[in-house]
Amino acid sequence: MFDCVAVVGATGAVGTIIRQLLAEWKFPCRRLKFVASSRIPGRKLSVDGKEIPVEELKGSIFDDVELVISSTPDEVARDYIPEAVRRGAVVIDESGYWRMDPQVPLVIPEVNPEAVKKHQGIIASPNCSTTQLVQALKPLHDAAGVRRVIVSTYQATSGAGLVGSRDLENGTRATLAGEAYQYECFPYPIAFNCIPQIGGPKHQGYTSEEMKMVYETRKILDDENIQVCPTCVRVPVANCHSESILVETERKVTVAEARALFAATPGLAVMDDLEKKVYPMPHVCDRRHETFIGRIREDLSSSNGLAFWCVSDNLRKGAATNAVQIGLLLAKLGPKGLQGGRM
Repeated sequence: MFDCVAVVGATGAVGTIIRQLLAEWKFPCRRLKFVASSRIPGRKLSVDGKEIPVEELKGSIFDDVELVISSTPDEVARDYIPEAVRRGAVVIDESGYWRMDPQVPLVIPEVNPEAVKKHQGIIASPNCSTTQLVQALKPLHDAAGVRRVIVSTYQATSGAGLVGSRDLENGTRATLAGEAYQYECFPYPIAFNCIPQIGGPKHQGYTSEEMKMVYETRKILDDENIQVCPTCVRVPVANCHSESILVETERKVTVAEARALFAATPGLAVMDDLEKKVYPMPHVCDRRHETFIGRIREDLSSSNGLAFWCVSDNLRKGAATNAVQIGLLLAKLGPKGLQGGRM
């Protein structure tokens, strides 16, 4: 049981879901703090009938906090997280800033729960597009050794935050009405369009979002030999990221074996019946905590290749759900979980 848990970024899209999950899952803590980088004087948020004030983000806010669950931009995480750790808190961080730090474990509870024990005060939650990919790769890698992955993502506008969601809604309305709309988030119209760039240029024509999938996949699965070729695309979908995934393994994995592996893996759900038009779609996976797999089929161009389709709620398993699950892992470990590798 934690004495005090702080949610930083509590008023944002991910922070809102974190607050909901803490209440719905009866997260083991005696007291909650809600923190925002820019406080609105007098603002309060309700949890289980209790009104909790939103406090301003500053170092002293962490003096009595054991656990921080944080969803902020990278620069905010860079500046305040070390201070929270110095004041004795363990931080579960949703930003991208700490993910590739060699002393910071990058954790998906269904994939590498043992990694939480190695923390030095910070535990990173992966990028949303990486999370669902690695969840799907894990059983295949354990069973047959993943050698190469080609993944194309179809990423919802909610992944760009509240302003991205606003662009989709307002831009769609304006387009249907024949009116102009000044987009706030995206460089091109997202309504009735696809944008084949997420993040800035990073490496040999790949974007920062794409390279996250390369580096984070290898770190989580602890295998630098896995080759990943990603293409990340923003699509006019409100919520849930979809991915088309082609995996080459050391030995052949049949469709039947893959389906059984996926079905037996915690956190995965199989929806796979092409004749009956059963497969994952954002429309049916929205607000769900599982990662869904369908369209499982052998690769026609490779003897050891397997292709499938994967959909996950990027605000939940891709962000809030994963962070709260990490918190529950720490709670099960008790005082040793908070100490981690600092003991």
